[in-house]
Amino acid sequence: MTRGRLAALAGLAVVAVLAAALGGSTLLGGLGMTSGGGGPAIPHFADETAAAGVDHVYAGDATYSTGGGVAVLDCNADGRPDISMAGGSNPATLYRNQSPTGGALRFAAVADPATDLSGVTGAYPIDIDGDGVTDLVVLRAGETVLLRGLGDCRFERANEAWGVDGGSALTESFSATWEGVNALPTLAFGRYVGIDPRGGVTQDCDRNVLLRPGAAGRYAAPIDLAPAYCPLSALFSDWDGSGRRDLRLANDRHYYIGGGEQLWRVAAGEAPRPYTATDGWQSLQLNGMGIAAYDLTGDGLPEYFITSQADDKLQTLASGPAQPMYKDIALARGVTAARPSTGGDVLPSTSWHPEFNDVNNDGLVDLLITKGNVTAEPDFATKDPSDLFLQNPDGTFTEAVEQAGLVDFDRGRGAALADFNLDGQLDLVEVFYGGPVNVWRNVGAGDAATPKPLGHWLALRVTEAAPNTDAIGAVVEVQAGSTTQRRELTVGGGHAGGQLGWVHVGLGSAAAAQVRVHWPDGSASAWLPVTADTFDLVTKGASAASPWLPPAP
Repeated sequence: MTRGRLAALAGLAVVAVLAAALGGSTLLGGLGMTSGGGGPAIPHFADETAAAGVDHVYAGDATYSTGGGVAVLDCNADGRPDISMAGGSNPATLYRNQSPTGGALRFAAVADPATDLSGVTGAYPIDIDGDGVTDLVVLRAGETVLLRGLGDCRFERANEAWGVDGGSALTESFSATWEGVNALPTLAFGRYVGIDPRGGVTQDCDRNVLLRPGAAGRYAAPIDLAPAYCPLSALFSDWDGSGRRDLRLANDRHYYIGGGEQLWRVAAGEAPRPYTATDGWQSLQLNGMGIAAYDLTGDGLPEYFITSQADDKLQTLASGPAQPMYKDIALARGVTAARPSTGGDVLPSTSWHPEFNDVNNDGLVDLLITKGNVTAEPDFATKDPSDLFLQNPDGTFTEAVEQAGLVDFDRGRGAALADFNLDGQLDLVEVFYGGPVNVWRNVGAGDAATPKPLGHWLALRVTEAAPNTDAIGAVVEVQAGSTTQRRELTVGGGHAGGQLGWVHVGLGSAAAAQVRVHWPDGSASAWLPVTADTFDLVTKGASAASPWLPPAP
């Protein structure tokens, strides 16, 4: 055998080993966006908190230390993403987005007793009643409150109308899905710990509950999801491509004994049950804080990022969708995020909100992880800024939070990447425990005075007829050149907050793309052509995507 042949075989072996370490599937190449040094293009973020009119602090004693979520929704149907922020011992605040298209970020607080609730730990937007107006599920220390959207950023309490007992626990997690042809979604509430008669937290995991629709537009009696192990995040997701959305729970081992992470099988017409070792589910104990899902390997199935203290986990199926057996590829991908990336603190990190999105529009999804000490735990870093990992063409990630201008040493909690000024660049809002909220504008390769966009992009609004108007459970595919990106539309996950609205997709150098939707009922649309740098409405049954124009600046 010749030396050249040996070298070629050795090279193939290295590639095979790397592919196995990175998840075992063919990696998706980028779409042609790099920095001058050959790495991923780094977006710059301008801090516009004060000028944007956002003045909000998530505060409170240790009861509130594990909350701090933010919800992003369009509460007045103008196409701009609005913000609902948890306040802890302070009132929650709803901010209407008044940002001019392509300009500086501007928000105005909406004063309303319905939304200015105290004790709020987080919130998730969802259209529960299928009327096309977004509702809010508000998580609290005490009673969880469901708010029915009335339009024009107004809400009304709906617990009694929908037959929902909000309980009296410290609720930190929520997710929802539609089962079959039900007129209402199935709701899952992760109740972290109990509340004692004096208003303090107990040391015991409270009961988790599943609510399924009953009769006459109301919910039936709650179903206990026992055993319960103190979840801080919950997510319904189709992990095996079966069309069934099962419930993933990220549980905090600080309180439970003998528990672990959980995946519940939730099939229509059947009682929910936890997957066990018999099914292939492997016991894993974490300080589980948040969940994010995205198809990173290109096999059509989501990977799951689980935040914790010290090493975070990035899980991919170990042997295909036949059983829920996962392996961790966080180290191989460079996203364990075990210690602070800057600031000099060498103690382990505490991670909270994870989110996959493309902040530099290069066609490769990136990863935001918020961080911050729980209170003042001495064994964990106190100077623990959040991470911004940019994906490389080989599937690994590069830390860029400092270069992007996002370093803050306050205790990070919930966050959201969203295009607040409708310029095609994802901005960032982040909540901090005991510190002011920060709002950053993505100015691309430029600065606040002269923004310079990075890469092409799409923003998609995917809808279908009632009851599931936002097509929760659908999988959106975007094909540009030889690259296909996939995102499952979900309600839940992250840390104590989520988004509902535009689905952002980076396209890199591609000037056009095709979009296909696999709808929740199992049907699929045709491939629909779209032009880069546009907002497009994709409606079930339509033969083409409909362009939407942002308001004039």
